[in-house]
Amino acid sequence: MDNVKLMDRTDTKYTFALRELGEILNEIKDKYRILEIDGKNISRYETLYFDTSDLSLYSQHHSGKLNRYKIRHRTYVDTNAGYLEIKFKNNKSRTIKSRIKKQTFVKEFDKDSQDFLKKSLPFDPSSLVPVMWVNYNRLTLVNKETPERVTIDLQLQFVKDGGTLNFNSLVIAEIKQESKNPSAFIRVMKARHKREGSISKYCMGIAVSCKGIKMNNFKEKLLTLKKITTYDFTTSGL
Repeated sequence: MDNVKLMDRTDTKYTFALRELGEILNEIKDKYRILEIDGKNISRYETLYFDTSDLSLYSQHHSGKLNRYKIRHRTYVDTNAGYLEIKFKNNKSRTIKSRIKKQTFVKEFDKDSQDFLKKSLPFDPSSLVPVMWVNYNRLTLVNKETPERVTIDLQLQFVKDGGTLNFNSLVIAEIKQESKNPSAFIRVMKARHKREGSISKYCMGIAVSCKGIKMNNFKEKLLTLKKITTYDFTTSGL
């Protein structure tokens, strides 16, 4: 894991049904190691996302704006570690992540957090408010030969304004590399006719939880997810 932190990377995403996961893992098992912590290879992640009150960060993603940001506090439940993170997608389609240790999440940023955010964001971080929890369990695979990490997220859960929505039949896989290289996982996805390019978890959460939110540009991706989950994304709102 020390060799594949990949804080500056390319990301390739896929979504598929949970019932397919066992066969997929069996097809790639010789190419990857699996991360294990204290005898467990499934880790719990709980992430609080921040946005402006009018959801401008979501809107920028929806409109396809380049050089866009996500701000979140992530808790690694099993190791009791927490980080305030900035995830930046630049105009070269690279994801650059920066973070500082923050054990517990807060609804208002302390001075250290404000200083960290001000250094990296082109807008005033005081405009940010906590919007949504995105929780899931994760398997992490590490390529035996190349700098590549594959995260496989299961039991996706959105929590907003006291409401909860679970997507237990959905798997979101993300291949993280220094640069686009041959990947055993991607080969399996292509052989199974899986299309690259799932919606981000945060944007999916906003789309399903906020009534009347604009999501036209996500329509094709949401229709793909509907086939997997049977959830009707046109009736959003928790």
